Amino acid sequence: MNAISRIEFKQPNWQAAILLTLGFWLGASLILDWVIMPSLYVSGMINQPGFTTAGYVIFWNFNRLELLSAAVVLTGVLAISKTQSQWRFNGIVLSMLLLAVALLDTYVLTPQMCATGVNLNLFAAAATVPDTMNLLHGSYFALEVLKLSVGGVLLNWCWRQA
Repeated sequence: MNAISRIEFKQPNWQAAILLTLGFWLGASLILDWVIMPSLYVSGMINQPGFTTAGYVIFWNFNRLELLSAAVVLTGVLAISKTQSQWRFNGIVLSMLLLAVALLDTYVLTPQMCATGVNLNLFAAAATVPDTMNLLHGSYFALEVLKLSVGGVLLNWCWRQA
C-alpha cells in the first residue's frame, strides 16, 4: 500500500484556451455567415412565413455561444496579462471589443431584426424587405467584419507566443 503521490500546482494554459476558443468562434461565424445563411437565402426560405422565427432561433443559440466564447477569451487575456506585460493593454482592449460585439449582436441587433421581420398583419403579403432591415443587416455585417478582424489579431498574437 505504498503510494507515492506528488502534488503539483499546474497553471492552466490560457493561450491554448484562447486559441481553441477563437478558432471555434471565428470558424463557426464564417460557416454561419458564408454557408448557412446564404444557402437558406438561395433555397428560397427567406420567402417563407417562418423564416424570421427560424433565423431568430439559429441566432439566439449562436449568440449565446458567442457570449461564452467572448467571456473565455477575455478571461484568458486577463490571466495572461498578469504574467506577460505585452498583453496588458492591447489584448484587454481587443478582447473587450469582442465582448462588446457579442453583446450588441445578442441584445440589440438580433431582437431588432426579428421584430422588424415579423409580419404581424396576417392579411398583408410580405413581399418587400423593410428599409430598416437592410440597415440592420448592414450593421450586423459591419460588426462581423470587426469581430473577425479583431479576433484574427488576437489569434495571431496568441499563436506567435504559443
